[in-house]
Amino acid sequence: MPVSKCLKRSEPLWKGWDRKAQKNGLRYQVYAVNGDYYAGEWKDNLKHGKGTQVWKKNGAIYEGDWKFGKRDGYGTLSLPDQQTGKYRRVYSGWWKGDKKSGYGIQFFGPKEYYEGEWCGSQRSGWGRIYYSNGDIYEGQWEKDKPHGEGMLRLKNGNRYEGCWERGMKNGPGRFFHLDHGQLFEGFWVDNMAKCGTMIDFGRDEAPEPTQFPIPEVKILDPDGVLAEALAMFRKTEEEGD
Repeated sequence: MPVSKCLKRSEPLWKGWDRKAQKNGLRYQVYAVNGDYYAGEWKDNLKHGKGTQVWKKNGAIYEGDWKFGKRDGYGTLSLPDQQTGKYRRVYSGWWKGDKKSGYGIQFFGPKEYYEGEWCGSQRSGWGRIYYSNGDIYEGQWEKDKPHGEGMLRLKNGNRYEGCWERGMKNGPGRFFHLDHGQLFEGFWVDNMAKCGTMIDFGRDEAPEPTQFPIPEVKILDPDGVLAEALAMFRKTEEEGD
């Protein structure tokens, strides 16, 4: 009796190619049309896990964590130095949704960097910045500017402690003129001291003290002034009756 066999239906070639093109797990270098390339882990055709991305246009390199195609977790961003040609670290810290978020360190130059909290790629929360001129600000930040309680310590040792708003001294604060041995306590508006009091503070230890100390201001006869004020008050009450 003749036996007939059914031929196995072959799979279209494109299905095999598509299956091989699906990116899951560890891949070496995957290039984009514009020249960018990524080497690392994938999940469902998205960068996911540990990986390194290189952008051809500016030469930037990101090494760190990814989640569903975006930088998410801990990572480091570096850029090529135009003078030396070597890579310099620009940011090391935490990311969320492709933006700096959480604690991180941003390098603005060889001697200027910020360490502290971020939100949406802006400095937000507590942070400290070391300026290239030697000044240091430590305190609260909002929308990439000092905002809230903070202290600015100048290179010469003088410092301001108090309130900040929009990157400027605003509200009550104290400025320690340690080079001259004086302390000013008052109220600021957009970096301008509007009112306050100045007293001697550490004048004997100051490197460049003022020529004369601030004279003490006091009432010679406080009891007499009080008695006169009470008499005027009683007189006003009697005339009112």
